[in-house]
Amino acid sequence: MAATNPVESLQEEAKCPVCLEYFTEPVTLECGHNFCRACISQCWEGSDTAPSCPQCRETVQQRNLRPNRQLANVLEIAKRLSLQAAKGAGGDGVCERHQEALKLFCEEDQTPICVVCDRSRAHRTHMVVPIEEAAQEYKERIQAHL
Repeated sequence: MAATNPVESLQEEAKCPVCLEYFTEPVTLECGHNFCRACISQCWEGSDTAPSCPQCRETVQQRNLRPNRQLANVLEIAKRLSLQAAKGAGGDGVCERHQEALKLFCEEDQTPICVVCDRSRAHRTHMVVPIEEAAQEYKERIQAHL
């Protein structure tokens, strides 16, 4: 784990090793590894072989997906810490609707959005770029006008 800040370490541990996003409906396999319910189901979908853990490759029973309620609670704490850190760092760098960091910029609506907004119907067909990229582009436009 590369993060030295305890908050960053907690945030990294709260992420699914498959999608690399915060866990959604975290489940634990028999081997002890955790995944989003949808991620692990997708990993096993259409496979002819016995289901195995994507991390350790141990064969597991597909029906033994146990909800991990403690991890879900820790995840909520990690999200609140992330929100608190984002507010402290930049003020309003957090999506009001999803409480996620504003990491993307919707070119069509000319507004910063979070990754959850990007997946929503409202922005799905829009041109979306990383917010840093959009900021650099606008800086260049301003410099050209000056």
